[in-house]
Amino acid sequence: MDLIDAVKFDDKGLVTAIAQDAESKEVLMVAYMNRDTLKETLETGKMVYWSRSRQERWLKGETSGNVQTIKKAMIDCDGDALLFHIDQKGGACHKGYISCFFRTKEGDAWNITGEKF
Repeated sequence: MDLIDAVKFDDKGLVTAIAQDAESKEVLMVAYMNRDTLKETLETGKMVYWSRSRQERWLKGETSGNVQTIKKAMIDCDGDALLFHIDQKGGACHKGYISCFFRTKEGDAWNITGEKF
């Protein structure tokens, strides 16, 4: 069975896509894909997402140069989430951090604990 055929897209035609560093296993970001961007991702080996805010295709790194190259693609047991092991050039976060998960809850505050790239 083809990966795309196994995916259960939601009612908006999207599936959750998690980008994880292939070497360190750090989760870098969570985004969304539709059928077309998933197909393009699998064909090109570069991560292509669907921007919910802009309602358009989003090739990661197209403007920033922070490209994500796929090493491995996986699907969860329910078929409604994808996990990609990637090689990340530069940072994954548009705020200048290596990972989008750069804040940690400590007491009542969220503190910046992530590294800038």
